Amino acid sequence: MSSKYRFGRTLGAGTYGVVREADGPTGKVAVKIILKRNVKGNEQMVYDELEMLQKLKHPHIVKFVDWFESRDKFYIVTQLATGGELFDRICEQGKFTEKDAAETIKQILLAVDFLHKNNIVHRDLKPENLLYLSKDPDSDLVLADFGIAKMLDGKGESLKTMAGSFGYAAPEVMRKEGHGKPVDMWSMGVITYTLLCGYSPFRSENLQDLIRECTENSVVFHERYWKDVSNDAKDFILHLINPDADQRWTSEEALGHIWLTGKNATDYNLLPEIKSFRARSRFRRIIEKIKLQARIEKLKAMEEDPENSDLSAIFSEVARAKLADDKEEKEVLRVTQEVEKDAKRRSFQA
Repeated sequence: MSSKYRFGRTLGAGTYGVVREADGPTGKVAVKIILKRNVKGNEQMVYDELEMLQKLKHPHIVKFVDWFESRDKFYIVTQLATGGELFDRICEQGKFTEKDAAETIKQILLAVDFLHKNNIVHRDLKPENLLYLSKDPDSDLVLADFGIAKMLDGKGESLKTMAGSFGYAAPEVMRKEGHGKPVDMWSMGVITYTLLCGYSPFRSENLQDLIRECTENSVVFHERYWKDVSNDAKDFILHLINPDADQRWTSEEALGHIWLTGKNATDYNLLPEIKSFRARSRFRRIIEKIKLQARIEKLKAMEEDPENSDLSAIFSEVARAKLADDKEEKEVLRVTQEVEKDAKRRSFQA
């Protein structure tokens, strides 16, 4: 089956393998390649993901295309989203208002509502997993990456495993308590907050401090950055960033909030703050690339070991894809300058 696809650049890497662009019978696609040895004894996880992906037919969810396996790998083929990540796409626009933000959040929320009605919890909602299908100005925004999503057996089931991304995961997840659909709504609240002001509602840099901040402190809307944002938007966020999972709004309740109609949303341009967030986010990603390179160096010794050849080859490939770009130095410099300019501007405004 792999002969149907001609593999291209590496798009990303995860715990179990890599995602690569490929040319297939229907055009360009994304192929998630999972090493079987990395999921040995837990193969059901892959089959569960496949079963789930095949059920996800919604305009704001990346589409399942195909799957196959070889002796040592699983291949999961999905629609390729080429329009860029949410914040990158917004930064290409001349203006992005609160009304635009409301429409954007509504698209994501429609996808989440579809998942929840099908008893699926995404568990890793964050800006990096929100992609535009194409460069077309009217392109749909789609939700991607269902690697840690879970299908619930029934309404009463709760999940126990740690999941999600730092800064977006709900407090019950971080405390390793039973959790379910409400964790996605917490993440939606954090995404909405960040989209409207350009920074996260949380400042903590370690897990215990973050848990404390999420559960003991109220969400703060700093006057300097929120004075031009409507009260409806703030009310919407507070119903989602609620430490009590039972009181947190459901996707259905959130979709009925007046803010999503854009009726009282302002025309204030949010773009400068969003660009600042993107600059900081890119800088963090560059640091992660440097850490990845250090990890590759440690794995080089494994290349001589036949037992580890597949693993080291995968990491080597990811390293080349992420670090061989001759524009990397310029990108580091440019992003650093963006961050410095943002800091100076904020200092001046203060």
